[in-house]
Amino acid sequence: MQLKFFVFILSLGSFIISNAQFQKGDRMVGASIGAISYNSGKTDYSYPPPTTGFTRNSSSYGISLTPNYGWFISNSTVIGGIFNLGYTHSEYFDEDEANGNTFNKDESNNFNIGAGAFVRNYFKSSGKFYPFAQVGFNLGVSSADSRGYFFKGVDKYSYDGKSSGGFFANAGVALGFTKLLSRHTGLDFSIGYNFSHSKTTFKTTTQIDLTNNGTVDQTNVSEPTQKFSNHGVALSVGFQVFLEGKK
Repeated sequence: MQLKFFVFILSLGSFIISNAQFQKGDRMVGASIGAISYNSGKTDYSYPPPTTGFTRNSSSYGISLTPNYGWFISNSTVIGGIFNLGYTHSEYFDEDEANGNTFNKDESNNFNIGAGAFVRNYFKSSGKFYPFAQVGFNLGVSSADSRGYFFKGVDKYSYDGKSSGGFFANAGVALGFTKLLSRHTGLDFSIGYNFSHSKTTFKTTTQIDLTNNGTVDQTNVSEPTQKFSNHGVALSVGFQVFLEGKK
């Protein structure tokens, strides 16, 4: 129902007289920043005596970037392509406060790359503000890896995993506006609904060192396939450059 509503709005916009700011044949080049993040934290937790306290140190950072290139097929409607790139890294480790020994550690990386298309329609402007509706989709491939270790009693479990065959697809609709900074530049602000789906197979090799004496006593291999679907609301900020077409 939501998707049909936004498509209706986009179609309706084609009947609204647009301002002469944009002309058929102009081009729109820019990028939207989906997320730039960095987190660092420390958690202290304890149990009743005689168990001592523990500390978990964690950190993560990531970035996603979506460049776009579009053409005005009329004075108000843009069609074009998008390219998306994303990377995240996270790690944590647990320490025993009594002796400072690390007994649990994990480090992971995730990377995705893809491409897609979009249609944007600008409504009648109000000064330097140009409201728009946009529909788009993209798909691509992803990869991930994870490594670390943990203890069960005195036994040490070390693991190393890597994904294969990672695939994702996203589709979304958005409402927003472009705030013109000059004749050729503007800032985008939008809010929209996104649907995403991904599938990946993650192969993990676990080596078990019984009594933690430095010798690998057992090796286990697991290879589960995971499918994930998600509905969400996204806020986006972008920068656009408007290039005049050939006269």
